[in-house]
Amino acid sequence: MPVAVQIFEPAQTTSHVVFASPHSGRVYPPDLLARAQVSGHVLRSSEDAYVDLLLADAPSFGAPLITSEVPRAYVDFNRAETELDPALIDGAPRGGMNPRVASGLGVIARVVSNGRHIYGGKLPLAEAQGRIDRYWRPYHDALSGLMARQHARFGQVLLADIHSMPHEALSGHALRGQPRPQVVLGDRYGAACGRELLDRVEDVFRQAGLVVARNAPFAGAYIAQRYGQPSRGMNVIQIELDRRLYLDEKRVAPGADFQAFRTLMRGVVAGISDIGRTDGVMKVAAE
Repeated sequence: MPVAVQIFEPAQTTSHVVFASPHSGRVYPPDLLARAQVSGHVLRSSEDAYVDLLLADAPSFGAPLITSEVPRAYVDFNRAETELDPALIDGAPRGGMNPRVASGLGVIARVVSNGRHIYGGKLPLAEAQGRIDRYWRPYHDALSGLMARQHARFGQVLLADIHSMPHEALSGHALRGQPRPQVVLGDRYGAACGRELLDRVEDVFRQAGLVVARNAPFAGAYIAQRYGQPSRGMNVIQIELDRRLYLDEKRVAPGADFQAFRTLMRGVVAGISDIGRTDGVMKVAAE
């Protein structure tokens, strides 16, 4: 069974940044594989595949990294625990309905990419709650604790919540005469992150040679909404990377450019970590 949460700590914490990859889990529970009416390969299309490997150097730059082995198709950490889909969960209340749930992408997903249904029927409410208790709660308990610790130590915290997006998701989002975005920074239109921090993170990506857009087509979902409180020094940016930069999307496997892009991301992670050193004011000595 997958591990709910993994935290990779630096030898010495010198940055207020927290890096996270909540959707790169690829340990598929047997009960999911047994009940799914789609192949394991199709299930993997919902992963932010290998984003955790792109961020693996974060601790060497003084910033913690939080990940999970749990696949997004099993439990989605970027949804509220109340976002239960009544079309999938037998007995789920209708109060959690919103466009994400209606499209089949609640905390327990009904579909994977291209709207393909995972299950042939409904799941009991007790099973959905069991997944939430076993995986969703431990991940969010760990994330909230990590952010609180960083905030207490530095006076502020920036969560770089990093995801990947299908290349096709960017269709139609380039301005006329402008290159297609490769990175989308979502701050919920200013509600989740301070403007100066967002500007500086964008500069890091631009200096790495990447084309950056803001809030379209992804402005930030539950994690940005829950944890982003810039007036209190709690900042969150949902960062979406075009999968074509590093992934063979059809095979859900590292692409020919994976190692080169991993090297580029090492520089990006270093640059974002540096922001957390220059902006943070330590309240206590580093460990």
